[in-house]
Amino acid sequence: MNQNSFDELGVSAPLTRALEKTNITQPTSIQSKVIPNILAGRDIAASAETGSGKTLAFLLPTIQLLKSPGAARALVLAPTRELAQQIEQTARTYGSAAKLRSVAVVGGESLTKQLAMLKQGADIIVATPGRLNDLIQRNAVSLNSIGMLILDEADRMLDMGFLPQVRRIVSKLPRARQTILLSATLSREVEQLSREMMSNPLRLEVGRANTVATLTQNIYSVLSHAKPPFLLKFLEQNPDGSFLVFTETKRNADQIARILTANRHAVATLHSDRSQSQRNAALAAFRVGRVKVLVATDVAARGIDIDGLSHVVNYDVPSTPENYLHRVGRTARAGRDGSALTLVSPEEEGAMASIERASSVEIKRSKLDGFSDGRTDRQISLGTEIGRLRGNSARSFSPRR
Repeated sequence: MNQNSFDELGVSAPLTRALEKTNITQPTSIQSKVIPNILAGRDIAASAETGSGKTLAFLLPTIQLLKSPGAARALVLAPTRELAQQIEQTARTYGSAAKLRSVAVVGGESLTKQLAMLKQGADIIVATPGRLNDLIQRNAVSLNSIGMLILDEADRMLDMGFLPQVRRIVSKLPRARQTILLSATLSREVEQLSREMMSNPLRLEVGRANTVATLTQNIYSVLSHAKPPFLLKFLEQNPDGSFLVFTETKRNADQIARILTANRHAVATLHSDRSQSQRNAALAAFRVGRVKVLVATDVAARGIDIDGLSHVVNYDVPSTPENYLHRVGRTARAGRDGSALTLVSPEEEGAMASIERASSVEIKRSKLDGFSDGRTDRQISLGTEIGRLRGNSARSFSPRR
């Protein structure tokens, strides 16, 4: 049963007041289960659905246990730069109630600046494995005082091949520490990791990794060459929306961004070929509404919290059911409504069927006028027109009816 308030979970009065200032008054299921057990000093391996509030579930008790400034005593590892920076911003927001300092240690940012911030003192270090290992090899950071280790998005960390780097980092930490592992799923590999790094961990599972009730999901059958005009038309029909468009490749992301820009849509892109400053600027512009469309690869799918996002568009069908869940989990967060649409070409039907089977949900098949089933002569005509558009990106394009 969920607790009714953060106070009942044992969260301190200063932190409760800080939560109220950000209009957070009731804990989520994962917060109700995790917070008291972290405060009790338990090692925890927890899984919960996307958008469930995992970040505050581990940060609030961590901040409370640290109590007052000192040497670096908490380390949070995250798989992506964007997620690490987001966690650090949250730690800064609520850690200020206890006068705690936090630092994000991520690749793509100024190493000199990060070293200077560490030298000034940091109670909480939030890091990606690659950059932190770099600092360790330079003898530029000491982890001797770390008493709490949090591994966020552990399954993603394993998927991205970070296990050797995580092991090297853990080998530098004191054995006497509290370890918290959070993951979308407690897979066999994640379970093995928890056994390696934790002492008699408490396993907590809140719901199954699935989509939320406030999310509307739709599939549109569209031939590959008709996807650009389909997207243009959908944007025209939803002028007040905000759109996170996912592609499987950086090339597709850049191509779609060029087509949308040529049709006078405000667009930003987010993928691994963009510099960190460009990635930060793209997210910032999207969050404040300067651009309405963010085209991204799966670098943005995990953990990125974009307040009030109305639509997720799977321009390409995700490669795994897990990626689908994490993509669509960027919308319909915190009880808000949201929409996810997936454009499925005939070649992608098998992958989409696998996603539906894994989620045990039959996703609604929908139609957009002029794009009835992905196989009409009209769409072949539209595909020809979009081909001409690609040859002349300065030319505006509107699908004919």
